[in-house]
Order: sequence, then structure tokens, then C-alpha cells
Amino acid sequence: MADLNTIAASLSSLTVMEAAQLAKLLEERWGVSAAAPMAMAMAPAAAAAAPVEEKDEFSVILVAVGDKKIQVIKEVRAVTSLGLKEAKDLVEGAPKPIKEGVSKEEAAKIKAQIEAVGGQVDIK
Repeated sequence: MADLNTIAASLSSLTVMEAAQLAKLLEERWGVSAAAPMAMAMAPAAAAAAPVEEKDEFSVILVAVGDKKIQVIKEVRAVTSLGLKEAKDLVEGAPKPIKEGVSKEEAAKIKAQIEAVGGQVDIK
């Protein structure tokens, strides 16, 4: 125990610069980081403090077109205010968002419309 007291006394006499150099040396020699335990200790507290929010805005994403490309293009035009060329480009470039920032009910309605004509849709 006397050796530990001697080490503690030596560490207490270090300047801030010397202590920082010692920490860096020990990190290199032992392959650890002094910041890692602090980050790990802080993570659970931060996770517990964050309340779970319910999403109120959703994005409707066209995942695949299916066999009836023309019908999917028509439905995309009906759902959005896109012209024929823009709707065609969107459908051919799937996966792409059809509409963003919509309510859950509207997203479900759009999904049903697109899937009724053979397209595959995902809501995020």
C-alpha cells in the first residue's frame, strides 16, 4: 500500500500539461481512451432522458412499379401535382419518395391507391 501512496503523491504534484501527457502516454501504451468510459456512462442517461415522440409526418416511398407501369404513373399523377413526364421519371427511378410530410391517414390512403394498381409502397 505504501507504493500506491507514493504513486498518488507523485500524480498529485503533476502540472496540468504533465497530466495530459501522462494520459496520452497511457492511452497509447494500453490501447484505450480515457474518453470512452465517460461516453459510455453518459449514453444511458441521455437515452433515458429523451422522450419517445410519436411521428406525425410520414413519407410515402415508391419501392417498385410492378407489371402495370402506366397505371402506377396515372395514380402517382392523381396523388401528386406532377406532370406526365415528371411522374414517369419518378416511377422509372423507383425507389423514390412520392409524397413527404403527410399525415398517417393520407400516407395509408396513397399506399392503398398505388398498391391497388400493382405498385409497391413503403411508409417511413
